[in-house]
Order: sequence, then structure tokens, then C-alpha cells
Amino acid sequence: MKNLLNIPILLLSCFATAQTGLYNSGNLQVYGNLGLHTNLINDGNFDQTQGLVGFYGNGVIQVSGSIPATLWDSEILMGSNLFLQNVMYVRNNFNFIIGNVATAKNNQAIYLSFMDQGFFTGESNASKITGFAAATNRDVFSFPVGDQQQLRPLILNSQSVSPFAICAYFFESPSNPSSITDTFDVDAKVQDIGTVSDKEFWIVQSDVPAQVTISWNPRSALGLIPNATPESIIIVGWSKASNQWVILGNSAFSGDINQGFVTSEVFVPSEFAAITFGTTPLPTDTFAVNNPSLGNYFLSPNGDGTNDALIIEGLEESPNNIVTIYNRLGQKVFEKTNYVDDFRGVSNTGSLILNQEKGLPEGVYYYIATLLDLELEYTGFLFLDR
Repeated sequence: MKNLLNIPILLLSCFATAQTGLYNSGNLQVYGNLGLHTNLINDGNFDQTQGLVGFYGNGVIQVSGSIPATLWDSEILMGSNLFLQNVMYVRNNFNFIIGNVATAKNNQAIYLSFMDQGFFTGESNASKITGFAAATNRDVFSFPVGDQQQLRPLILNSQSVSPFAICAYFFESPSNPSSITDTFDVDAKVQDIGTVSDKEFWIVQSDVPAQVTISWNPRSALGLIPNATPESIIIVGWSKASNQWVILGNSAFSGDINQGFVTSEVFVPSEFAAITFGTTPLPTDTFAVNNPSLGNYFLSPNGDGTNDALIIEGLEESPNNIVTIYNRLGQKVFEKTNYVDDFRGVSNTGSLILNQEKGLPEGVYYYIATLLDLELEYTGFLFLDR
């Protein structure tokens, strides 16, 4: 925090002392350092060209008025929130020390905006933006957003300079958020998504195609999703066009199931109302992980009750299946839709069907089991013993 002693200030303004706070209705210019311990009501020109405007104290300070304040350097050292009721612009540096900059999350028209060369320092769990942050004319920007407890930044990497982008974080269920009226049902999703996180989401808006990077931590609870692994985590977005969650991809990731980050593929943020974490489809993924293969089999159809039929464990997971069997020459000797322990060494297809009474000759065969419900296909071998 900069020293506020010997403060040179040029005030060309009209102040109404009857109001609680500093009221500017003229032309307020700061050439040194100005420390505010009270509300700022700005109804005049406040285009700070140099110096620092700091917000200090233990109580809430509100910034309101009809005209946005434009600051050069600013900092926050507060035991509570700096609550913006109007846009506030930062032209140079905003220093987060202690305390949050808050905006109403149901109003995307109010934000703390970092202008073309604006930047920030010191962001942490104790000091960040708990509302909307904005950036102008950037191709890469990390938004220092979060909730009251945690900093949960989002990195926007645009394909070209984005004239304007905004972002906010919500530690709320997308299906039933408390801060906004819009809802994003986690069960309304395309088929290729298994699970959509019900713990948190971000809103990010920009008209320029971009990738986003977001991180997860133990509070994200991705480890509670059945069969979730870092490889299965994807970014999903609520499509404004189709009103459902769609895949935004996983072009890069790092970490374990408790903590890590993921980067999306390129998409246009303004086409999506919210983004969060998803996973690849759980039914397919669970079965595939638990069943890397369906095994090889021994078949001896002699009527003794042992190994008389080809019994493939796991097919009950996908009753909509097709099992095809080939001999060593690649000739199809058996095919059955909705297979249930049907193959007993007898052909039912091709020219070899003429040998039904005798059955297929002893030898090695291979099978293909297609699980249509799970979009999986397995191959294996069986030995037919006569």
C-alpha cells in the first residue's frame, strides 16, 4: 500500500456533504494518492490520469453514480467488499491486498474493467473479484474471479484481439443457481457427455473465437463422479441455440482427479450462457474400463453341461448386440443379433450352414461382439473342441 501522507490533490468539483460518501458532480482529478474510507458517488467526470485511489476500512464501500469512474492505479485493503453499483475502469494497475470487489451477478452490465493496458497484482483467495470482471482489446487475459472463499480464475486465449470480454464465477449448481434467474439443467446434455458438474460454473462472454482454461480443486468434487479420471474431464458449455450442454473439448489437461486444469478447444464464448466441467459418457466409459476385453473362450459342445455354449460375460450390459464368428479363413460361420448364449458350434450362415448336423470342425475361431447400446466393439478367440 502506498503512503497517503502529504497528499497533493486538485479538486475541481462540487461536493454535497449531506450525502454519506464522497460525491463528485464536477471534474475530479487526482494527481497524488487518494484514500477512500467511505462511499463514492460519481455523477461527474472522474478520469484519473495518474496517482492512486485506494479503498480502505472494515465496512462495505459502495461505488455508485451515473458516470463510471476511470482510475489509473487503485488498490483495496478492506475487511469487507468494495461493491460496484456502476462500472469502474482501471487504466493501469489494480492491487488486490485484502477484500473483494463485488458486483451483482445478475447484472452483466456492471463490472470492474481492465482497459487496454490495465493489469492487476496480488489476487488471492482473500482478494479477488466476486462478480463480473471485464477486459478490453486483449487476445490473452486471466480473469481474477472467484467467490467469497476461493479465487477461481479463467484464462481466455482468443484467436485474435477481443474488443470486449467479461467473466464471472459461480460456486452454485448450474441447475439451480441462487445468484441469477437463468438455469442450466445438468441433465440436459448431448449424448456424448456423461456427467455435468453440479458444483460450479463460469459465465464468459466474447464474440471472438477462443480457448478457455479452468482449473478444478478438491471443492470441485470431480472425484465423486463415477469413473472420472483427468483424461475423461472435458469442458462443456450451455448452448444458447439448443438449450443444452455440449462438448467444448479437452485440448490439454494436467493434474490428478483432486486438482488440475483443462483447456477447451476453440469456440465462440458468446454462443454459450455458461461453462463448467463434464466427463465422457459414464455408461460406455465404465464398461470399457472394467472390460478392456471380453476374453478368449474354450467350447466343447458334447452335451456334458460344461462349455457347451459360448457364454460371453458382460453382454447383458448391452442387450442390443450383434455377435459374429469367423473361421481361420475369414469365412463368416455364425451371426446373431441380441445374442444370448446361442452359439454351440453349429454354423447358421454362409455355405457352411449345410454342416449343421455335424457341426463346425474343431479349431480356432475368432468372434466380434458389437455392443450397440454402449457403442463398443470387442474381438477375441475361441477354440472349438470336438
